[in-house]
Amino acid sequence: MYNGKKVVVVMPAYNAEKTLEKTCREVVSQPFVDEVVIVDDASSDRTWEIASRITGAVARQLPKNTGYGGNQKQCYRLALELGADIVVMVHPDYQYTPKLIPAMASMIGSGLYHCTLGSRILGGRALKGGMPFYKYVSNRLLTFVENLLTGLKLSEYHTGYRGFSRELLESIELDGNSDDFIFDNEMLAQIAWTGAVIAELSCPTRYFEEASSISFVRSVKYGFGCIRVALRYFLAKSGICGWKLLAPGNRGKFDAGSSETAD
Repeated sequence: MYNGKKVVVVMPAYNAEKTLEKTCREVVSQPFVDEVVIVDDASSDRTWEIASRITGAVARQLPKNTGYGGNQKQCYRLALELGADIVVMVHPDYQYTPKLIPAMASMIGSGLYHCTLGSRILGGRALKGGMPFYKYVSNRLLTFVENLLTGLKLSEYHTGYRGFSRELLESIELDGNSDDFIFDNEMLAQIAWTGAVIAELSCPTRYFEEASSISFVRSVKYGFGCIRVALRYFLAKSGICGWKLLAPGNRGKFDAGSSETAD
């Protein structure tokens, strides 16, 4: 625990047999981690076999593939059911070091933030860490457009290393979000809508053959989806056109100075 708050790490897994056990071993060794949740999204490899035998982990296997976003919905739901006060998502492909979990948990547990992101861009070592050049360029271009439309100043929107407070997760409706990769961007739009400050910390980049990746076609589709999310956020914030994912009652709920921003 951190400051008496329960910390649960969730790992949305899909065909992660080569890296899951290594990642999980490092996760459970971190300070403050109370429980680890692994949700296998009907993998076609040995992911479930490995997940089910990891000591101390709460493992669930979905009966059919729900997609990256669908898997996350199950992860957060289960973490809240387990009584989590702080939830940190770590991909099981070992691209993101679990050693940052204590820092992310403390930033939320201190009451300073409701959301933290592990950024591969901060620190300027993404390319040296192995990020493919085309991914780096597309990340920077998409982030520029998204910041322009949302009014945020994030270094990247596309990291899979994220931490949330229980209050924040309970305040946003995730079931209406996409079950695909665009889920992450929709969730950030919902968080920005609440006025919650999104904190970032530098995360080392780690790319290797076993790490997960999506095809070029899906990457292009994802890119256009990111712009669409940012544009819909802009239109809603400007009062031009509403968006059902952004509940009117949530607007500014966690603005700085609100009684809900800290304990």
